[in-house]
Amino acid sequence: MQKFVDELSVRLKAGNGGAGAVSFRTEKFIPMGGPDGGDGGKGGDIYVVADPRIINLSHFHSNRLYAAKNGSQGMGRNRNGKNGDDLFLKVPIGTSIYDEHGNLLVDCINEEPYLLSEGARGGRGNAFFKSSTMQAPQFAQPGEQTEELQITLSLKMIADIGLVGLPNAGKSTLLKALTHAAPKIGNYPFTTLSPNLGTLEVSPAKTCVIADIPGIIEGASKGHGLGISFLKHIERVQLILFVLDVTMADVEAELAILRKELESYNPALNERPFLIVFNKCDLIDPEFEKEWLDHFRKLNLDPIAISASQRRGLKELLEAIDRALQSVD
Repeated sequence: MQKFVDELSVRLKAGNGGAGAVSFRTEKFIPMGGPDGGDGGKGGDIYVVADPRIINLSHFHSNRLYAAKNGSQGMGRNRNGKNGDDLFLKVPIGTSIYDEHGNLLVDCINEEPYLLSEGARGGRGNAFFKSSTMQAPQFAQPGEQTEELQITLSLKMIADIGLVGLPNAGKSTLLKALTHAAPKIGNYPFTTLSPNLGTLEVSPAKTCVIADIPGIIEGASKGHGLGISFLKHIERVQLILFVLDVTMADVEAELAILRKELESYNPALNERPFLIVFNKCDLIDPEFEKEWLDHFRKLNLDPIAISASQRRGLKELLEAIDRALQSVD
């Protein structure tokens, strides 16, 4: 199974320029003609381009040097050296690129290539330096050299909806019930160790991407449990679904933990539109479910009661999602 990688640093080096040539035209009866040394070729550029077919950064190797081709040396007969091939680094949509000082270089949210490092110019051949006062220059320029750069690739998934809940709240089961995704599901905490994506058909005319964010626990924003490794994947979502396990003793405390951790990580997340989903309602007494629903409604919250495993309440949930997304369009 491919390991999920969402952040790593790599080194880059654009291509060096090729050296110019020192050459003189030689023909029959003209043993020492004029200078005809060509210019060196330009070094290859390095671009980054987002590819929707790539889902994480596992095809990169941490701290590896990724280099474009050098330009070729110039040649006689005024032939210029070949330019070095450009290098295109393909990343998932949603990848942010930072320099070694932590400055954002580019946010790859579309498929347009972005120039990260430009190749060096090739040197001039001796033909370039011919003049009325210098008929036979015996020198040429060396190609310019490039410097090695260090960058950090950081993936923040782009999804319309993010599922947020404590471990074992049933987020993966809900994702599977709503989409064609096939996440790993188990009856134990931290079943999901990487974000999962699925395409949700909200209505016949509307689809969106939904992400299952790995379980958050109290203190996650400070590195507890899975830490903040995956909290960043919720930063781009339009709508948050808080998935609460109603078999827990205090459902209100569940929600408080989740909202506190999101606020600690990024206060703006608690300003994001959200829905509250009571999951596993098939495992509790209907009266207990009603008590929690009434309690939350008194708090001006309107939870949707479902059972993802039994596919109960999914129609009502989809209708609520549709209304919520319309309000943020």
